Amino acid sequence: MAMRTFYNEIRAMKVRELPDFIKPRLSWDNVKKSADKAVDRYIEKYIETGSADPIFHVCFGGMIFSYLLNLPHERRHLAHLEESGGHH
Repeated sequence: MAMRTFYNEIRAMKVRELPDFIKPRLSWDNVKKSADKAVDRYIEKYIETGSADPIFHVCFGGMIFSYLLNLPHERRHLAHLEESGGHH
């Protein structure tokens, strides 16, 4: 929803107007304020309601993180297998 709002705001702008529009939104204070709001909304939605979803978020997030962390190693391994003829 936030991306749609952002897109609708910049859709009618000219390219020269974009830096002046985007620069304040990327300031450190604005980023911190947005992150704090997001954490507060997450706490209200999941933590204070006693939902089990945060456990699932941690599990799936950990799986995705570990997959992405291991991906370069696996790609190197597969490239080496292809170069050597496919045998271990």
